[in-house]
Amino acid sequence: MKIVIIGGSGLIGSKVVAKLGQHGHEAVAASPKTGVDTLTAAGLADVLNGASVVVDVSNSPSFEDAPVMQFFTTSTRNLLEYEAAAGVGHHVALSVVGTERLAEGSGYLRAKLAQERLIKDSAMPYSIVHATQFFEFVKSIADGATVDGVVRLPPVLFQPMAAEDVATTVARAAAGPPLNGTIEIAGPDRFRFDELVRQALRARNDPREVIADPHARYFGAELSEGSLVPDGDARLGAIHFADWLREPVPART
Repeated sequence: MKIVIIGGSGLIGSKVVAKLGQHGHEAVAASPKTGVDTLTAAGLADVLNGASVVVDVSNSPSFEDAPVMQFFTTSTRNLLEYEAAAGVGHHVALSVVGTERLAEGSGYLRAKLAQERLIKDSAMPYSIVHATQFFEFVKSIADGATVDGVVRLPPVLFQPMAAEDVATTVARAAAGPPLNGTIEIAGPDRFRFDELVRQALRARNDPREVIADPHARYFGAELSEGSLVPDGDARLGAIHFADWLREPVPART
């Protein structure tokens, strides 16, 4: 089965491509690096020719409100239009746990919610995977929350997961029948947001102080106790944060 992975050169997409390939699927990575641009629709018709499934794990190059909204809405409209023309039978999209709860205060999550509504309102059979934050992004989260060398984060519940586990669930969704609904996935352990980031920085010998600040914002939104964790039952990843921390940091190229 031919499965096209939009964003297939990125952190999650490259792992999804590998996992699907290992299970005998024709997994095709599509991104600007391969000549496919969902914003302009360049390359879409060619790459979707003969595809049964499209997986969208792409992300906006900008997190500013207007560009991020344009990216997710325009790209999704183009994908759905070209998928329908190509006879694609399943659209899989990766989104974020808490999108609906936090959309009012976050331009990024408003854009993700708009993306989800376009998918649900289309005639395309679909599956949406809501994931919690990734272990791999903890440092960038800390960087974004740093002011004058101090990291300020709200002490709310936090249940991040490894990119490897995210990719496993997305690949399974792509290989299976459309859900026409949403599944939630999260890490196997819950923490306080500030506590986990403190652990991560300490493990990487980062000297920054982490302060619990109930009013610190995340992607522009003020968080409540359960904003970042699943509402109810969620599929849990297998990789624990403590084990992930012990893995060597990949060398930059």
